[in-house]
Amino acid sequence: MNELKPNPIFRLMPSLTDVAFLMPIVFLFTRLDGMRTLLFDGDTGWHIRTGEWILANGRVPDQDIFSFTRAGQPWFAWEWLWDICFAWMHRHGGLAAVGLASMLVICLTFALLYRLVNRACGNPLVAIGLALVAACGATLHWLSRPHLFTMLFTVLLLGVLARVREGRTRLLWSLPALTVLWTNLHGGWVVGVLILAAFSAGEAARALVAAGGEERREAWRASMRYLATAAGCLAASLVNPYFYHLHVHIWEYVRNPYAMKYISEFQAANFQNANAIYFEAMLALGAGAAIWHGLHRRFTEVFLLAGWAHLGLIAARNIPLFMIVAAPLVAPAVVAWLAALSEAPVAAWIKKAAGLVPAAGEEIASIDRLWRVHAVSAAAFAVIVLIVTSPVATEKFKPDYDPKWFPMGAMAALDASDRVFTRDQWGDYLIYRLWPSGAKVFVDGRSDFYGEKFGQDYIDVLSVKYDWEQTLARYGVDTILLPTDASLASALKESSHWRVVYDDGMAIVFRPARGAAGRAVPPATTSAAQESGHRA
Repeated sequence: MNELKPNPIFRLMPSLTDVAFLMPIVFLFTRLDGMRTLLFDGDTGWHIRTGEWILANGRVPDQDIFSFTRAGQPWFAWEWLWDICFAWMHRHGGLAAVGLASMLVICLTFALLYRLVNRACGNPLVAIGLALVAACGATLHWLSRPHLFTMLFTVLLLGVLARVREGRTRLLWSLPALTVLWTNLHGGWVVGVLILAAFSAGEAARALVAAGGEERREAWRASMRYLATAAGCLAASLVNPYFYHLHVHIWEYVRNPYAMKYISEFQAANFQNANAIYFEAMLALGAGAAIWHGLHRRFTEVFLLAGWAHLGLIAARNIPLFMIVAAPLVAPAVVAWLAALSEAPVAAWIKKAAGLVPAAGEEIASIDRLWRVHAVSAAAFAVIVLIVTSPVATEKFKPDYDPKWFPMGAMAALDASDRVFTRDQWGDYLIYRLWPSGAKVFVDGRSDFYGEKFGQDYIDVLSVKYDWEQTLARYGVDTILLPTDASLASALKESSHWRVVYDDGMAIVFRPARGAAGRAVPPATTSAAQESGHRA
């Protein structure tokens, strides 16, 4: 008997893939600050300007072009491909294009993650639930920066490996090609090598405990395939403008204690964060799933869950990757637990509730597996594009930096010849607003470039260490831009060597009591915000 063909109109109806695609948009504009969330990190600014430099000069920079403290020093613009792609979009669509493209990458990541999780467990309800938890747990890194491609490529890599396990081993040849693209978009290409190494180690462990000779030989062959692919991906990562020097630089950077001590995303997970509940939930599920997989001698899953949980706990920037890696590994365990619970000697209502998910999942799966046009996702995203690009977009839809976090008003108080000391995030913003003809920065968000010694000088000045004035003099700083509540701002107000030239209640600008040419500094300006008694 032939299956009934669905009405063509049905192809236009939303599927759970559409739901997964739209989840990040809903979360972004309901629980977060919309487009401003994506532009919360100032690093976006120097990435865009780097891309513009590359487009203008036809080559990747190898020296610093932004600071006055380390001008001309060797610099690795290791995410150059992201930089030029988003600089091109910025040229044609401004920050709206940058934010919308970043949003699209996030949406695709979690739509594909849902498909991957559903493939792993066969229950679309469990899959959409875990995809939602993963998306919510990953929000701390929803920023318009190159690392979004590492999240997307991690899902693509896991999807390829899922199919390889089903017997399509030739797909492994695609991973070195993926690594070439990954390497030039973001330094997270290392994630792919680590995951492949975990697959190789898991198969090796399976070989060691195999009961039969044929199973042992098959496991060793699989282990060698994954190991060879990892080696191929590592070799492919050499296809970048800096060759092996990039690898040396990355190795030195991840071993640098300065980054681990002072950069928030490299620090341990903060469980007081409002969205930490999703990370905690996935950690609990992951621990149970690791035990369940271990009992079934699936050691690859154990290594992946334990390894990425550890990385997520020691550095917050790894939490989104843990959520993505864990979701498809947790899913089959959850389905098995529900099936066991529905037959366990427990209260009838518990057994009934546990049985509802598999039953409902089977009904939904028969409908959800039919292919769709995904017109709903396309239409919804098109509406977002129209709203974001509208000149009357409301605050959450306005594609710009948040004036509560960045010193927009202070830009008019800076001159092109200024050598500005400010926070690294504000240095990023200054590069975006003023480069190439504006003021130069003391430091910005390129922590891998500035290094530990210089970084410590910067921290010491911010912390008003005893020799802070000598450090500023040594680097030739002639302008200081700070939040009004900064400790250094208080010290500068007390110093006879500096005076306020701008204060809007949010940002304050200082210059020496005498200008560089011996002329008096002009009187301080005051913003309308300060005059009215309100903070910007």
